[in-house]
Amino acid sequence: MCSWCSSSNEVEFPSEIMIHFTGRKHLDNPGVLTFPSMLVCLDCGSTQLTIPETDLALLRAGSAPSAGGPYRSGHIGNAA
Repeated sequence: MCSWCSSSNEVEFPSEIMIHFTGRKHLDNPGVLTFPSMLVCLDCGSTQLTIPETDLALLRAGSAPSAGGPYRSGHIGNAA
């Protein structure tokens, strides 16, 4: 049930989001590419995201994976 309008007309979608950190200290930080589940209310447009735990750890640390490594294990990285 939607927390904004109390509708039960909600649908879950897969998504792809690049989260960027703000501030000058993060100018060279590419951000965190994540693939959260997105629950969308089709009546009011309210949206809730569920970020995978591995990506939450990167967000908590305030940094993206090291340069040259994958953004997220198993999704994007350098070809071997």
